[in-house]
Amino acid sequence: MEIKVLKHIFDSNRERAAEIRELLQHHSIYMIDIMSSPGAGKTTITDRIIENLKKSYRIAVIEGDIETTKDAEKLSRHNIPIVQIETGLFRGDCHLESGWVMGCLESFDLEKLDFIIIENIGNLVCPAEFDLGEDERVVVLSVTEGEDKPIKYPLMFNSSQTLLINKIDLLPHLEYSLSEALNNVKRTNPEMKVFEVSAKTGEGFDAFIAHLRLAIEGKIA
Repeated sequence: MEIKVLKHIFDSNRERAAEIRELLQHHSIYMIDIMSSPGAGKTTITDRIIENLKKSYRIAVIEGDIETTKDAEKLSRHNIPIVQIETGLFRGDCHLESGWVMGCLESFDLEKLDFIIIENIGNLVCPAEFDLGEDERVVVLSVTEGEDKPIKYPLMFNSSQTLLINKIDLLPHLEYSLSEALNNVKRTNPEMKVFEVSAKTGEGFDAFIAHLRLAIEGKIA
């Protein structure tokens, strides 16, 4: 019975994710899902993405957390549509599901959007299991986490297209092998696009922003 219930959950999630893709395609909206462990820098990265792209594109954010609206409050300075999913209000799940994302999309005026950012709940395990109908999965790996995360959590890195290695401004102060981390990424997902960035200083962000611009333009063309 437990296997049947689990299968039902994933089947339902995939069906709704397919509906989301169709909806976003109809409205020519590009959507990314940003995932990481807690504290890797997702919110600061999201803030910097918005700052760089808000003059060119109409952006909305779906913010996921188990508790509190602190991250959504931080991003509210941009005066863009933001919907918070606070999973602690129901099951306290450590991931977002496509049905919840669809509910957020229904609250947006999709005719007035080009780009949607999902900031998933901080976790390198559960979010990788749930397709949200996104165009691109972006996983963030902080240099403070260690080099072995790609091989310890392979599904997260296998199911993502893009990796941001964040907090590179801290490298002079850490015993961290960037080459080892990159080798582990290559072992797990040889096709992954990798950007080395500092969300704090902005270092390395020009290349990532150019990547996003190209993807968004390709969707809205």
